[in-house]
Amino acid sequence: MHRLKVDPPHELYIEECGNPRGIPVCFLHGGPGSGCTPEHRCFFDPNIYRIVLFDQRGAGRSTPHASLELNTTQHLVADMERIREHLGIDRWVLFGGSWGSTLALVYAETHPQRVRGMILRGVFLCRPWEIRWFYQEGANRLFPDQWHAFIDPIPETERNDLLRAHYRRLTGSDEIARMHSAKAWSLWEGRLSTLLPSKEVIEFFSSPHLALSLARIEAHYFINNTFLAPDQILRNAHHLKNIPGIMVHGRYDLVCPIQSAWDLSRVWDGSRLDIIPDAGHSATEPSIRSALVRATAEMAELVTEQVVS
Repeated sequence: MHRLKVDPPHELYIEECGNPRGIPVCFLHGGPGSGCTPEHRCFFDPNIYRIVLFDQRGAGRSTPHASLELNTTQHLVADMERIREHLGIDRWVLFGGSWGSTLALVYAETHPQRVRGMILRGVFLCRPWEIRWFYQEGANRLFPDQWHAFIDPIPETERNDLLRAHYRRLTGSDEIARMHSAKAWSLWEGRLSTLLPSKEVIEFFSSPHLALSLARIEAHYFINNTFLAPDQILRNAHHLKNIPGIMVHGRYDLVCPIQSAWDLSRVWDGSRLDIIPDAGHSATEPSIRSALVRATAEMAELVTEQVVS
């Protein structure tokens, strides 16, 4: 376990496990704002991989909790470089789901020479329509009952822009309103993350500690267009041409619709999209979990072949 000070006031929590001489892989959690859990280690063979996990700024065990100060996509990319250098890693594999896929892609397009391969789950390109689909108009048509709970903290007069309405409460001084909004925000995501209802997933998203950082940091990023230029990831996909990639995406993903994974697959030479026919968004769903484990085994062979050739 490491703690790494970056831009004040931020200090990152980092942990390593697996084979110290194995293939370095960096696990990138979702949100932004969710943090890592012990289950995230289980996608990797510990005999093959040197597994690096870290909680991004404001998330998990990094401090200060739920902080929005100096918290942008560019800061997180810079943090990854600091971690890589701190751990003495030359090149690594990136493994990211949901927002973690976004961060992996932005990092790889910025530092392609540092990336040996990528495994992405629930691809999220952070385009305006993707944000609107989930937080204003789209997914609500499929889950009107759960949507009612998401909009409950917001007066009807403010519901024409729910992202900004929640953001005002999540960053306001009223602690009760802040937590009401955070819980509604987090549970909306948790309830739609799996194809079939999952008690374990709902309990995870119900945690007040998780809900506050997830809701505050997500709203902060999304209201700022995740600090990316329009279509930045797709426009810069040519930087990925020498990086092998495996994308795993649930057919019925309502959090991050499969259209984004499809669009990326069309412009990323050397990538493959595995569509999982009986799953939604969550990495905890059995068929997605199995596909990710297979992907890490396949990626180990691919990057080993790179070294041999």
